[in-house]
Amino acid sequence: MDILNNLVDVFGHNGYIAVFIALMLCGAGIPLPEDLTLVAGGIITGLGYGDVHTMVCVGMAGVLVGDSTMFLLGRHFGGRIMRVRLVARLLTPERYAKVQEKFERYGNRLMFVARFLPGMRTAVFITAGATHRVGFFRFLLLDGMAAAISVPIWVYLGYFGAHNHEWLTMWIHRGQTGIWLAIAAALAVVGVLWWRKRKTARDC
Repeated sequence: MDILNNLVDVFGHNGYIAVFIALMLCGAGIPLPEDLTLVAGGIITGLGYGDVHTMVCVGMAGVLVGDSTMFLLGRHFGGRIMRVRLVARLLTPERYAKVQEKFERYGNRLMFVARFLPGMRTAVFITAGATHRVGFFRFLLLDGMAAAISVPIWVYLGYFGAHNHEWLTMWIHRGQTGIWLAIAAALAVVGVLWWRKRKTARDC
């Protein structure tokens, strides 16, 4: 994976700030895989170029700042943002309409799920802001909850696989499936707790 090796080289020389900037660019829709960026950040800590827990915090900050910037740009410019050339490539009128349709179907849950869909993430966040479907702090909460699942997984994966490239490559390929399983497990736990709470309330 040449792109991963290049990211490790850049991050190794420039540290946390390079990871933060790269993640902001990912949020802006630049064709740079966010998962590999986070893995590369974890790898350099595994090689001794930083602290892995600090890298998780840097990763969370970079992801949330990048996502929030797209949301706030959509909020400020509304539908006019699609006239911006860079945005127009990411959010065509057809995709804009499609994302609105998905919002009608899934509601604000779409913003949580979008964090795990690289091809849709930026378009969803811009549309959420442009259509005023949700306030900024609710957006930040939903996006932050999703990022709290994905960011640590990728960073720690890079950290533990820094000296075992074959193992790391295998788990990078399995990683997305693992994240979806983690989400499913979390939702199952929430569902059980909710059901027990309702059952207790009825019995009282």
